[in-house]
Amino acid sequence: MQFDFGQPRTGIIQMAYVVPDVKASIGHWVDSLRVGPWFLLDRWSGDEATYRDGASRTAISAAMAFSGHMLIELIQPLDDEPSVYKEVIDKSGFGFHHFGLGSEDYDRDIAAYQERGQSLAFQARVPTGGRVGYVDTQGKMPGFIEVIENGPEMEAIFTRFYKASIQWDGKDPIRPFI
Repeated sequence: MQFDFGQPRTGIIQMAYVVPDVKASIGHWVDSLRVGPWFLLDRWSGDEATYRDGASRTAISAAMAFSGHMLIELIQPLDDEPSVYKEVIDKSGFGFHHFGLGSEDYDRDIAAYQERGQSLAFQARVPTGGRVGYVDTQGKMPGFIEVIENGPEMEAIFTRFYKASIQWDGKDPIRPFI
C-alpha cells in the first residue's frame, strides 16, 4: 500500500540534508534542479524533544519539497546546541543527513532498531501530527534513519506538498509549511 504522494507507507519517503543557509540552498535546488516549491518552517525545536537521553534545546529551520515522489528536506541548524544535526556537521560537514522511513507502528519500529543495538539519537513530536525518531546507524548507513510516524495529518500535508510540485511553474518557490 502507498501514500497519496506515491511512496510505500513503510518505505523511504524522504532524504534530508543539513545546509548552512536554508534559503540559499533552496535557491540552488530551484536553479540547478528545478525542485520546488519549498515549504518552509522558519523555526522548529520539536515538542517533547529528546537528544541522546536528555532534553533537546536545538532549533532548526527546515524546508521540504518533492522531486517526483521523493520528499527532499533541507535543514539549517540555528544554534550550536548539541544535536543530531551538529553531530553530522562536526563529523563530515554539510550534506546528507538522513533517510526518512514511513512507519505504521512507530513504537515497534523504534524498538526493533534498539534490539539490533542501534540507539535512538533524537525524538520529537512534529507539526505533521506524529513523532519522528532518528536512529543512529553507527556508520552502517551514510546517515541516520528517521522513523516517521504515519498518520492522516502527515499524509495530508505531504500530499499537499506533492501536488504543489506536480504543476509547479517556478513561481513562489518558498511557501509557508502550515
